Amino acid sequence: MRLYGSSFPFISALLSLTAASPVLESRDLNSYVATERAIALQGVKDNIGPDGKKVPGAGAGYVVASPSRVDPPYFYTWTRDSALTMKMIVDEFIFGKTELQSYIEDYIHAQAVLQTVANPSGTFLPAGLGLGEPKYQVDGSRFNGAWGRPQRDGPALRAIALITYSNYLIKNGQSKKAKEIIWPIISNDLSYVGQYWNSTGFDLWEEVQGSSFFTVQNQHRALAEGAQLAKSLRVTCTGCDQAPEVLCFLQSFWNGKYIVSNINVNNGRTGLDGNSILGPIAVFDIDAYCDSPTFQPCNSKSLANFKALIDTFRAAYTINAGIPKNKGVAVGRYTEDTYQGGHPWYLITTAAAEFLYDAVAQWKARHVLYVDSTSLSFFQDLYPDVTIRQYNSGNANSPFAKIMDAVTAYADSFVAIAQKYTPADGALAEQFNRDTGVPLSAADLTWSYAAFVSMAERRAGQFPPSWGSRQITPSPATCAGTSTPGLYIPATAAGAPNVTTSCQINIVFNVNATTYFGENIYVVGSSPDLGSWDLGNAIPLGAGGYSDQRPLWSVSTYLTAGVAVEYQYVREENCGQSPVYESVNRTLVVPACGSAMVTREDAWVGPVGSSGGC
Repeated sequence: MRLYGSSFPFISALLSLTAASPVLESRDLNSYVATERAIALQGVKDNIGPDGKKVPGAGAGYVVASPSRVDPPYFYTWTRDSALTMKMIVDEFIFGKTELQSYIEDYIHAQAVLQTVANPSGTFLPAGLGLGEPKYQVDGSRFNGAWGRPQRDGPALRAIALITYSNYLIKNGQSKKAKEIIWPIISNDLSYVGQYWNSTGFDLWEEVQGSSFFTVQNQHRALAEGAQLAKSLRVTCTGCDQAPEVLCFLQSFWNGKYIVSNINVNNGRTGLDGNSILGPIAVFDIDAYCDSPTFQPCNSKSLANFKALIDTFRAAYTINAGIPKNKGVAVGRYTEDTYQGGHPWYLITTAAAEFLYDAVAQWKARHVLYVDSTSLSFFQDLYPDVTIRQYNSGNANSPFAKIMDAVTAYADSFVAIAQKYTPADGALAEQFNRDTGVPLSAADLTWSYAAFVSMAERRAGQFPPSWGSRQITPSPATCAGTSTPGLYIPATAAGAPNVTTSCQINIVFNVNATTYFGENIYVVGSSPDLGSWDLGNAIPLGAGGYSDQRPLWSVSTYLTAGVAVEYQYVREENCGQSPVYESVNRTLVVPACGSAMVTREDAWVGPVGSSGGC
């Protein structure tokens, strides 16, 4: 999950348990899901400040990824994980758990403030760059370590969660609150999406810099749904005009056989990745047509991709050995994965079940199923008599009903895998061992818990309100790499500070610096924008463009116009070693207000570091 975390496996305190819990395995599946759903919801609440019992020190409304502080260190709040978790909480609230509203209200205030926090991805003003920052300290302060930046899914996912809540408020006579308090937060996020959707960033696993299917899919939903909310509130949505172009680009991920989850990158992988399951369930719409270009779970391309992805894991893990093709298996991120040993994940295994429950619900809602040449192989594993044709709903003995039963049973079999490897106390870690099923990596992962609750909702026939996928603006005949400049205003009514800025100029720092794995490069300088020579506030550079041909470290930031600054690059060493500074001070005169972007092309001068071997 976290590229820059420790590479040494951490086995939770549950290691002493047998791989498959006899207590949970002895229950029937319905009983297990009911019990685990309650445990999972409590697990989420335990990881949210200020009262979460497992995350002392977390601020109100901040969702902590995991209580784990070492091997791996997940005691942070991620924008993406938080938004996905809060979307589940909003859904649970709408389904009747009114006691969860205080968590939503705290989240609204926390995110309004967080949007304005200057961080290594940039500042909130003037151009919203800071909204692409992936994670923060649990009190909402900046995290200044090296990381995969920017990550562009967070603003879209946060907007989706808050749009869902806003729509609830509107239906319950609270339009003023939605418009005056929540919309300004959403508007900032949609501005960011509309401005930067056509720029590369890191994927949800924080490893690949390129264009991510999961990110683009959620960006489209956010813009399309945001435009509908703006119309309801009679406000302007800056950036929402880009939705058709984002939808057009989304089609680029289909290669004719499956979804290539990351494009505009050459990492030697097949592209089959769990993010192509997580994306469709995040944009699931019970009212959607299955041929929607949004890649709904019931879409033929989504189904073909599901089979292609799941089949790769059948041979990848020892615990999947001998499981027939009509039964679920343990599912990980991608078969080439090596993080923490490359094991299956609880949240992706339950997501596979949720995907299938979603598809069944959509077919039943439409009362029809179309099997075509693209989806045929998916159905053949589950209902051998299937042919390419239209299946209309009928009685319990109709082919339509039998196919629905087969797919539902297939979904249940993925839940049974999660059941088999869930410890007796119901705690969900990040991963479980590919050979033994023992829980691994970060304990009490919030996303694992949230994913279980969402799956249980769908299994129980609880579906979020439609987000209007039928009303989306079609994509153009030819895609264009356009963008809309964002409009960023602090959401002061929700508690954001009224931050301001002097005129700033976009500065790109590029430096050629050969480094070893685990070494990072920062730029620090004389101005407050560059940390005032304090390494703790320096700006980390990214290595997304690093290659054997050019050891490039780079960052795009903003500096105050019309001032002269001194700066130098610094190497952050591993194993607790002291940082290594360049032997020269560089100077830069930032151009006057209104000037164009400036790119500094530098090469490291001075001593270099070496690995401490830890």
